[in-house]
Amino acid sequence: MAKWCVIVGMGEGNGMAIARRFAQEGFAIIMVARNEQKLQSYQSTLQTEGITSHYFLADAGDEAELTAAFTQIQDQWGTPEVLVYNAAVPRMENVLQTRYETLVNDFRANVAGAMACIQAVLPAMQSQQQGTILFTGGGFALYPQPDFVSLSIGKAGLRVLVNTLHAALKGSPIKVGTVTICGTVNGDDPKYSSDRIAEQYWQRHIGDDLDYETLY
Repeated sequence: MAKWCVIVGMGEGNGMAIARRFAQEGFAIIMVARNEQKLQSYQSTLQTEGITSHYFLADAGDEAELTAAFTQIQDQWGTPEVLVYNAAVPRMENVLQTRYETLVNDFRANVAGAMACIQAVLPAMQSQQQGTILFTGGGFALYPQPDFVSLSIGKAGLRVLVNTLHAALKGSPIKVGTVTICGTVNGDDPKYSSDRIAEQYWQRHIGDDLDYETLY
């Protein structure tokens, strides 16, 4: 029976690197995002590399779409062993220009969508007494920037969500953690390449669940 890693907010950078890293360890990949054309491209690329993958359409800011996607995933493939929440709205907009609606809409994808995914997989993981839930954090949670106010608020909110979930599940076999990326992803950077970052997710999955956060 295949082990499944679900990546919500699948993208060509960290998302693909995480998919490849977990596939190296025998995982099949389930991708969730809203752009079907991109998902088809990722699936085609992974297929040429011998990696089994499937995709489901859902906007990370839409609870109903996420819930429907996870219902289909679990009906077809069972409970995922690993969930990676990699979705975010990387909006560059100064705090002095940001509108109420912008903050609320972005928060849905940056934080609330993560909660919807947690609620979709956690009961089954608890029933099976195994599972890992990982989140892509960001340095803006620690060092907020006025030109990225929405993303700064989102990453701070996500960090608190992971902290409290980790505490609530203390002593449980379910692993919970964030990989907080404190730099700019760059394939030419010896530290912040997507492949190096993906390794942090794998180490978080196989390591001891001592703290909610991996700072990288």
